[in-house]
Parts: sequence; C-alpha cells; structure tokens
Amino acid sequence: MRERFPRAIELVYDNYNFFVIGYGPGVRPSDAIFSLAAHAKGVSLCFLQGAGLPDPKGLLRGSGNVVRSIRLESAATLDDAGVRRLMKSAVELAKVPFNPRAEHQLIIRSVSVKQRPRRAAAAGRKKQRLR
Repeated sequence: MRERFPRAIELVYDNYNFFVIGYGPGVRPSDAIFSLAAHAKGVSLCFLQGAGLPDPKGLLRGSGNVVRSIRLESAATLDDAGVRRLMKSAVELAKVPFNPRAEHQLIIRSVSVKQRPRRAAAAGRKKQRLR
C-alpha cells in the first residue's frame, strides 16, 4: 500500500476487534480512501467510499451505504487486475483527492481504554428506547 500510495497519510488504530491502517489524503479519518482491517479471521481491504464504485466483476462485499471490502487471501490479491481497477476508481472518485506534493506521514492513534459499545449491545439499547 505504501508503494502504491506514497503520498498517503497512514492512520493506525485499534477499532474494537480490528487493527486498522487507513490510507487517505489527510489526518481526518473521514477523508480516508482505503483501510486494511486485520482481525482474527483474516485481513480485508476496505474501500471507505466504495458504495458508489463501479464493480463489474462483483469483487466488493458489503451492502451498507458507504463501505465495501475485499477479503485479502494474500498480498497477491492486491495485484489482481480487477482489484487494481477498483483502487484506481476509488482514488479518482474520492471526496478529497491525494495531494501530489504531500509527504508520507504515519500517525498512530492511541487505543482508548473506554470505547463505544459494540454494535450488538448498541442495537439492544436502541430497541429498548423504541419501546
């Protein structure tokens, strides 16, 4: 990813059960274009603005309003022609483009001791409020 996006800002952080490395044009996580999300079951390449990407080969997983992902069976998956086209499209369609004059930065965010509840717990509380 560093070779492919040498001007990207890398944001490294813990997101509940995932270890995440985000790649984007700035320090705001909301501007990130990609992330690598690692967890016990494997690693995924996430397209953080991927819902609108053209995907004629049907490589992207997910049905949310914003994010799509591809499971990385190995690093070689990143060299697949279809994956390369998706990455190129994601960069071209990004809300905030990479700055061609920017310098690479690595930012490690501290792990918060107090994190938001996981989705299952949050969903249960939401149901209780609706009653």
